Amino acid sequence: MHIKQLDEQVSVSAQFSCDAMAELAASGVQVIVCNRPEGETEDQPTYAAMESAAAEQGMAFVAIPFARMTADHCRQFGELLDSGKKIHAFCRTGNRSCNVWAGARLLAGADGKSLLKSAGGAGFDISGVLVAMDH
Repeated sequence: MHIKQLDEQVSVSAQFSCDAMAELAASGVQVIVCNRPEGETEDQPTYAAMESAAAEQGMAFVAIPFARMTADHCRQFGELLDSGKKIHAFCRTGNRSCNVWAGARLLAGADGKSLLKSAGGAGFDISGVLVAMDH
């Protein structure tokens, strides 16, 4: 599993197997966030399977699925950020998860240039989020 750290609180990755939950728990992750719609592809584990695997490792599982991100998705992710818990978010490639992180951080008043640098360092382009959210 290739984990990309966005900031001290949040990491992202592409879809992973239920077996990888132990690795995430060992790294201190407390909340797993899925940004994929249920059944987006035939090979992805079900929400129930992912939730069960996360719970076995003492982590919470939250689904904030989307194909097109909205401000509401960013607000939902922001509520998780406000918990202060260490979060690992995933989608098919990690891109959606990075974008929803950036949107949530922008709503909380973060500097767009700093977010752009952090996302770029992890291999993601959030310029569309910056434009859409007018930062």
